[in-house]
Amino acid sequence: MSLLLKERVTGLEWPLIQHHLDEQGFAKLPVLFGNNECQELMDAYEEETHYRSTINMSRYRFGAGEYKYFQAPLPDLLQQLREALYPELSRTANRWSEYMGKKQGYPDHLEEFLEVCHEQGQTRPTPLILKYEEGGYNCLHQDLYGDVSFPFQVVFALNRREKDYTGGQFLLMEQRPRAQSRGHVITLEQGEGLIFPTQHRPVLGSRGYYKTTMRHGVSTITSGTRFSLGIIFHDAK
Repeated sequence: MSLLLKERVTGLEWPLIQHHLDEQGFAKLPVLFGNNECQELMDAYEEETHYRSTINMSRYRFGAGEYKYFQAPLPDLLQQLREALYPELSRTANRWSEYMGKKQGYPDHLEEFLEVCHEQGQTRPTPLILKYEEGGYNCLHQDLYGDVSFPFQVVFALNRREKDYTGGQFLLMEQRPRAQSRGHVITLEQGEGLIFPTQHRPVLGSRGYYKTTMRHGVSTITSGTRFSLGIIFHDAK
């Protein structure tokens, strides 16, 4: 990631983004990746030296598609993006922990948080690139890779909705206690991002905050090929 892109992250309207996270549990990000940056990531999909593992989703009944985890050391673009996003999200993570009555705190910087992961045997990086072709989809799930997790993750659209593919909307499901679930359908244009909860979110009720369970997925791709980039902040065992 160039310094310019790092500046794009730090220059975002973070008070408004944090407000959206508190109010609705997710927040869209404006275009952060240019067309060339998106294309470079997609072009590198077949270069296996970048990745530590490839997952066939059908084999594990996760859906229909494929994704690859980047290996350490991460490409500079992903490393700096992960580092730039983390500090502002850690502020919201600590606020949410307080709302839900947790004593757990998150450090100010990614390096410190990853030290906590590594102490628990979670040493494998988790940023990934996902590829879906016509008929592909991703079942509702959570990305948890050990005892330590970060409350937020971010997904970026790498190619053009309605031009390179159709369908493939991002799905976010909120399972509320003693109530029916609430679903969100979110579309992303090329280069846009979405911050969403990894596992839970706090919701303000008449008796204070309560915890809801969140899961995410992708609806069926009806034509073309869809690429996306996932930034997860905790490492895996």
